[in-house]
Amino acid sequence: MQPEIITVSQFVGIINDTLAMAYPVVIVEGEVSSFKINQGKFVFFDLKDDTSTLSCFMMLHQLRLPIEDGMKIRVTGSPKITKFSKFSLTVKAIELAGEGELRRAMELLKRKLTAEGLFDVSRKRELPRYPRTIGLITSGTSAAYADFVKILSARWGGVTVKLADVSVQGVTAPDQIVDAIEYFNQASPAADVLVLIRGGGSLDDLSAFSTEPVARAVAGSRTPIIVGVGHEVDVSLADYAADVRAATPTDAARLVVPDRLEIEAQILFSAGRMEQSFGSLVESRHTIVDRHLNVLQRSIQRPSEAVRAAVLVLARNLERMHGRTAQMRVQSEVLQSRVEQSYERILRQRRDQITGLERLLKSASPQATLARGYAIVISGKSVVKDATSVTVGSPLMVQLAKGKLSVEVKE
Repeated sequence: MQPEIITVSQFVGIINDTLAMAYPVVIVEGEVSSFKINQGKFVFFDLKDDTSTLSCFMMLHQLRLPIEDGMKIRVTGSPKITKFSKFSLTVKAIELAGEGELRRAMELLKRKLTAEGLFDVSRKRELPRYPRTIGLITSGTSAAYADFVKILSARWGGVTVKLADVSVQGVTAPDQIVDAIEYFNQASPAADVLVLIRGGGSLDDLSAFSTEPVARAVAGSRTPIIVGVGHEVDVSLADYAADVRAATPTDAARLVVPDRLEIEAQILFSAGRMEQSFGSLVESRHTIVDRHLNVLQRSIQRPSEAVRAAVLVLARNLERMHGRTAQMRVQSEVLQSRVEQSYERILRQRRDQITGLERLLKSASPQATLARGYAIVISGKSVVKDATSVTVGSPLMVQLAKGKLSVEVKE
């Protein structure tokens, strides 16, 4: 029986159908050669070993790592015959084979992004001091997640943690991490800070955090972001792009929230300083007012005695002049009246000054402080300044502006 006659296109289609059924997806390892990008969107390169060469094709947006000739890589793709009868591998994903290649690709990408200013210190933002909502990007089943939440609760507590459960390793990890960052950037209400973490592993395990899409997503995050990947010695490109780099996931928890014990100690210290300052202020006001009162009292006494003496002298002189002409008597009466008016004016001025200083003294007095809503707590005969100086059940007396209260310590 003679074979059916088919066209070239039909034959190419049959071969491609057969390849699709026999090898829908293959993973091939080899060395890159003849790497090039056409029209800013098509990637062509050859994959070779000691005896053979395989042509490869992919779209530029699928290329997540910088590739150059001589690199040893692992490609995932589907074999196909083109309409020009050229056999090639349509590549879906690329992985670097070996730590040496990973470091080489990472260094290439780092130089590229550094030249763009993606890692500039001037781009870094400070994390919020007291975040209320944290967007956490990691694997929800990982030890890194458990450690982060444990340290976070121990240090601060009361923080809402919204988890984006993503893969942190493998081919799909970069896309999931990028999508999570974008999700939190668009969420409403927005998180106060984003945290991207994963535990330790080999350079290959951590490679998702050194891909170009992840580094750009971290750098472009509208919400401040902290990255803690691997151990302290591990540094990914996401670490360089982040606003803050944490050495480990647990270090990220320490950096993103303060320690409540340290904050409580600072508050107690500040309260003590304020109490001391207030006491010193009241004491200094009392001293100043007392000094001014003494000075004014002496100044009042001196002018009044001098004026009285002048009045007496003038009166005696007027008496000698009595009997003289009516015109001189009128002049003496006018002069005496002026002297007495001057004396009264000086007294009024001094009294006004004393009244002002008395108001100042009253405003700084303990009674005035109580009238503003403060209270004095007394245990026995001592004023209570420290909550730790009394025990549960201790009777206390609370002095208010009006009256007193007898209370008992419950807690």
